[in-house]
Amino acid sequence: MRESEKQKQFIESYDRFSDSIFRYCYLRVWSRELAQDLVQETFVRTWDYLQEGKQIDNFRPFLFRVATNLIIDESRKRKTVSLDLLKEKGIEPRLNVGRDFGEHFDANQVIDVIKSLDPKYREAVLLRFVEDLPVKEISRILGETEDNISVRIHRGLKKVKEILDHHGQII
Repeated sequence: MRESEKQKQFIESYDRFSDSIFRYCYLRVWSRELAQDLVQETFVRTWDYLQEGKQIDNFRPFLFRVATNLIIDESRKRKTVSLDLLKEKGIEPRLNVGRDFGEHFDANQVIDVIKSLDPKYREAVLLRFVEDLPVKEISRILGETEDNISVRIHRGLKKVKEILDHHGQII
């Protein structure tokens, strides 16, 4: 692939996916600055990959995979900040869960519930319902089979429903 084609493909992928990569990173690390850094590093590493002469067939799962790996690396370096601490600092994350959850309810309550999920369920639920990715792409991003991802999403949603039902919030 020629250099100009690589640049065009890279710029198009940035324009198309940078917002969703940022949202994904932010919902994982709960820091705007760190999420911005992770997005930047995701695209730097993607550019480096292209410069090495390697081909990317589908940018979206590739970018999410790079971002996921960076988030994992970051979490190993830093201590997790609790949602309560973020709220004390005046940070109120908002989540638009949209049509798939059926009814409207307090976004902060959903954030609390999603944060409480086991990480493997949380990640699958976020990618499916916040980023609106299909199961096939999530499986590529997480390096798991489509069946495993479907089960994680189902179990994660079941757990969210159980928690919300327990707290009097019916989905």
